[in-house]
Amino acid sequence: MNKNIKLAEVNVAHAKHVYPEGKYIDNDLILFEDIAKVPLPSSSSRMKSLFLALCTSGKARYTVDTKQHEVSEGDVIIISEGQVVGDYLLSPDCKGIALIMSYDFFHNTVSGIHELSALFLFARTHPVFHLDAQQSKDLQNDITHIKQKIIDVNHRFRRELVMTMLKALIYDMSNIIYRFQQLETEGQTRAEVIFREFIQAVEKNFHTERRVSWYAKQLCITSKYLSETIRSISKRTPSDWIDSYVTRELCVMLKNSTLSIKQIADEMHFANQSFMGKYFKEHVGMSPTQFRRS
Repeated sequence: MNKNIKLAEVNVAHAKHVYPEGKYIDNDLILFEDIAKVPLPSSSSRMKSLFLALCTSGKARYTVDTKQHEVSEGDVIIISEGQVVGDYLLSPDCKGIALIMSYDFFHNTVSGIHELSALFLFARTHPVFHLDAQQSKDLQNDITHIKQKIIDVNHRFRRELVMTMLKALIYDMSNIIYRFQQLETEGQTRAEVIFREFIQAVEKNFHTERRVSWYAKQLCITSKYLSETIRSISKRTPSDWIDSYVTRELCVMLKNSTLSIKQIADEMHFANQSFMGKYFKEHVGMSPTQFRRS
């Protein structure tokens, strides 16, 4: 993200400072039993951690990367590191539970989980999804048990035990999401590896590279094979994924920086401002100027 964009950051250390009564482990994990207490700034802010929450009653509204989402009872919210959230509005009766965890803690927790990439890649495009009553109850029970171990500060293996319980919770979440995605099992492992490596490459290079052929070359496969694999896993083409990252970044820069549209075009390595304008309108439905004013 460009250094000229000034955004507040949400992480565990900040959450502890604002809400010291939260249940936490060092600067790695904090649990909120009241979602209204989550210290989300009133202005747009960038997640420097992973946010997972369950709404148990009422409604809420917020934006992720400038796109508005609505939440109601039984909805799960996942916001990944680097995403920009803002425009929070909770109904007076909104209740829920939430976890914020550092990415180091998260990655240590989930290391070795098979096909985990599907969970949080799915969450980037579906930051809100609904659970049925039993799934919601199971998730609440999982988090209640985790809370009990977080507050047991005399347990010699407290951190390790919490990580193990979180891993079980994530397995349950992954299982639900796999059902949503209806992924085919045949050949899934190899495809998931390619999918994960492709997304990682896009996240690192989308500012400068938007050619599917370039990404295929980085993965040492053909463009055709890359396209077939990505489509089979995600139901989207590689170009769709690349464009989603580019348009998301453009939206954030237009809303949260004072850079001119020409400067943004330069930062994102478009040939010129006019080309970026056509690209943005094709994917967002309005010009950069209209979007900035909206």
